[in-house]
Amino acid sequence: MKRNFIIAIAASIFVFSSCKHKSEEKEEESKFIVTSPLQTDTVIYKEYVAQIHSASHIELRSQEKGYLQNIYVDEGQFVKKGQLMFKIMPAIYEAEVEKARAEMNFAQIEYNNTKSLSDNNVVSRNELALSKAKLDQAKAELSLAQTHLSFTEIHAPFDGFMDHLFKRLGSLIDEGELLTTLSDNSKMWVYFNVPEAEYLDYIKKAKTDSAKKVQLQMANNELFDFPGIVETIEADFNNETGNIAFRATFPNPNGILRHGETGKILMPVALKNAVLIPQKSTFDVLDKKYVYIVDQNNVLRSKEITIAQELPHLYIVASGLGSKDKILAEGLGKVKNNEKIKYDFVPFDKELSELNQLHAE
Repeated sequence: MKRNFIIAIAASIFVFSSCKHKSEEKEEESKFIVTSPLQTDTVIYKEYVAQIHSASHIELRSQEKGYLQNIYVDEGQFVKKGQLMFKIMPAIYEAEVEKARAEMNFAQIEYNNTKSLSDNNVVSRNELALSKAKLDQAKAELSLAQTHLSFTEIHAPFDGFMDHLFKRLGSLIDEGELLTTLSDNSKMWVYFNVPEAEYLDYIKKAKTDSAKKVQLQMANNELFDFPGIVETIEADFNNETGNIAFRATFPNPNGILRHGETGKILMPVALKNAVLIPQKSTFDVLDKKYVYIVDQNNVLRSKEITIAQELPHLYIVASGLGSKDKILAEGLGKVKNNEKIKYDFVPFDKELSELNQLHAE
């Protein structure tokens, strides 16, 4: 009997302890995290769709007609300035050079004879001048024939990467026909369109070099290693879009960027006294965004806010909040409007540190 009594007491103590522990857990679970917006100077980046071009991108075309006799390069190859790339069958042009040289030699002999006669006053000075004119014409014809012959060899005008071959070996080439394109990728021009209002904001700040620096986000969402500089702005706005074209120049020492690529320009914009909150502390109702504000009685009040800019896991608030407001940081799905809560206040910098750590993982 005494043994049964002891067991009953022990069971009661265990039940009481278990209930107390669950009660403490429930109380702990019912506590929420509350923080305040951070008001600080910050920099945001505005994104613009961009087209990437080589600073020097040209078409290589035939200057003469004939059969494509040799191709000395391949698609995508890097070529050096002056390197021979194509050769058009030169036989006709070589024959024209020989013909022109023979005519020049004949004119030279004729001139020499006429000069000798003129020196002895056998022929007039006018006849000597006419002979000299014929010689000059023959020399010009030879020079022209040699120029046409030189056009049968196409050399690289600068260092660069060649593109697709538009003609194959043995093709009959017409004058002016496209053979390939050549790009000097050591320096890249990146074009992007800026709305009028943002253009005006930029112009006010563009007197400093820092305002002209931009970043390039490539198609794989990685940032290009080198910053660019906004160097030119086109003269006119596009009346249909209300945009004006900017051009930023980027160094490309590693040759990563190629002509025709796309990306995004990230232009820095400095904001004074910006109000920042965690994205997870907001919720949507229809197309509007809200937060829960904790009033002086620890009661939740939903408050509509407007967002100026979205950052990684943060919002910059345009209106609706101040730096002294207390907002519910997490657990929005477990509460409702006008509900009284218990909470622990966490400073924004600690909350931001946790957010950064979470996203880093």
